[in-house]
Amino acid sequence: MTAALTADIIDLLSGLGRGHDIATLRDQRAQARENAQLSFAALLEPENPGDFTLAERYAVAQFVAELHEFPDAVEFYADVLGDESPDLVGTVRALAADAAAAGPIGTYREPGLQGESVAVEPWAPSADTAAALGPRLTAALAHTHLLVIRPREASADALAALVRAGWNADDIVSLSQLVAFLAFQLRASWGLRVLAGAPGEGGVDRATGTASTASTAAASADATGQAAGSDAAAGSDAAVAELITEYPELHRPEHFTQQSLGWVPWLAPVAEAELTDEQRDALVDPLRAKMPYFRLLARDPAALRARTLTDLDIFFNTEGGIGRAERELAATAASRHNGCVFCASVHSAAATRESGREATVQALLDEGVGADLADTTWNAVVSASVSLTNTPLGFGEADVRGLRAAGLSDAEIIDVVNGAAFFNWANRLMLSLGEPEVPAKRGQS
Repeated sequence: MTAALTADIIDLLSGLGRGHDIATLRDQRAQARENAQLSFAALLEPENPGDFTLAERYAVAQFVAELHEFPDAVEFYADVLGDESPDLVGTVRALAADAAAAGPIGTYREPGLQGESVAVEPWAPSADTAAALGPRLTAALAHTHLLVIRPREASADALAALVRAGWNADDIVSLSQLVAFLAFQLRASWGLRVLAGAPGEGGVDRATGTASTASTAAASADATGQAAGSDAAAGSDAAVAELITEYPELHRPEHFTQQSLGWVPWLAPVAEAELTDEQRDALVDPLRAKMPYFRLLARDPAALRARTLTDLDIFFNTEGGIGRAERELAATAASRHNGCVFCASVHSAAATRESGREATVQALLDEGVGADLADTTWNAVVSASVSLTNTPLGFGEADVRGLRAAGLSDAEIIDVVNGAAFFNWANRLMLSLGEPEVPAKRGQS
């Protein structure tokens, strides 16, 4: 790891020096700060990257930053990729320019939400570029675009495409964690940057970046350190059948709800009896060993542990910040906008529990993120959370003004930013690795 990468990356991307007032306020969530950095280390600088090479990880990271149109993040991740695979930087930049779209969009699977669907053609690299990149990296970038722009369209078929391209179960979890973590990291950094009064100046200009051609892509294929290298052993239909589970008879929810939902994984979790000591430690709470979602994320234990501790500090450390209800509201707004019915169910119910305002929370679920919640603070929190959830990043000075006009301090605004940003992480994991179900009522099979 270079000296630059030992710096706190969110501080670096937000342009905050350690003495800045906003950086000092960020220190109130010291566990979240520390574990966001540990998440970066686990996902982008792992001691043993295995089959998911550093070149692949950095290419995904640059692609995500480009899609978010966050210039300083583009510059940072392009530099990191350039150290590992310099010829791949221009290819990724051009692919992102070709793939640029405004999200979150896509088609809902839930029948009651079909009227909100925004149909869009899936994106994938061209045939020539795919041939140069190889099936592994091609599939990874297509999957990344899905999770960034069309998270509500994630599916078991999307995971099967990765398996066919040679991705194993552990690395699929790490890929989903990486894309989802970056969705958090970039939003947290951008939100802090705007709050500090220095939105997105400088960095890489997409229009003047290195152009990509088929020959550029071909040149980069040899420079990936075989990021696509062992692709000849791409997964077969038998591997898909072994790794991916679908649920034809599942009782699926039809719309957003505060009702408690279950969740089923498309990819096999680690069996409870087979959890290693490292994986059990990563769960943080031993009771999570009973939950398929956390046992699935335990396939990348370092990333799971850091993510869990980030989550706990952002949502349960209330010292000097905004109330729990408003944090859960930010999580609900992000989930509603991204289209994560499961996350919205959990966190809308928590917002109701913390506030006692069930009808108001239900209005957000029923009417969408444009609903008037008849409360200046809650409207400002939802509006800011939605702006931050947009891709490219839409959070700006008007959102900060709205939050301040509603009476929020800078420390409270940081909590809103963290809460909304974190659920862009959570949504993309829940949506990409499984789906919700309506539990059977007692007495029913």
